[in-house]
Amino acid sequence: MSSTQTKARENSSRVRDHLANERTYLAWMRTAIALMGFGVVIVRLRHFQAPRINHPGVGWKLGLIFSGVGLITVLLSTWHYFAIRHAIDEDVYEPGDRWVILFSIAVILLGSGVIYFVFTASLNPASLFVPE
Repeated sequence: MSSTQTKARENSSRVRDHLANERTYLAWMRTAIALMGFGVVIVRLRHFQAPRINHPGVGWKLGLIFSGVGLITVLLSTWHYFAIRHAIDEDVYEPGDRWVILFSIAVILLGSGVIYFVFTASLNPASLFVPE
């Protein structure tokens, strides 16, 4: 096999690796946008608890947490994308479990918060959509 064919084969693998890294990055971006969007929906609709005069409810806190985790996801996934890109270029890439575990814990905590608020919120149908 000539050196040109070998180089083309190696280059094809490297390109495939970079494209897979980019697809993963874009999937994280979609996840971040969904988290931030869900946070905005929670805050704007105030679906989980009817607002009160002296105590505005805690649904906005959950929405803020979702939006914050979405922003953190953007930052960490961008950093991770460039770290993986560098590792692919240097041919030293080793997959890690740290990010999977970190975001799994974050989603478990957020999901637990949603479940808690769903079961502790008042079920007054008039409080589902509160005009501002």
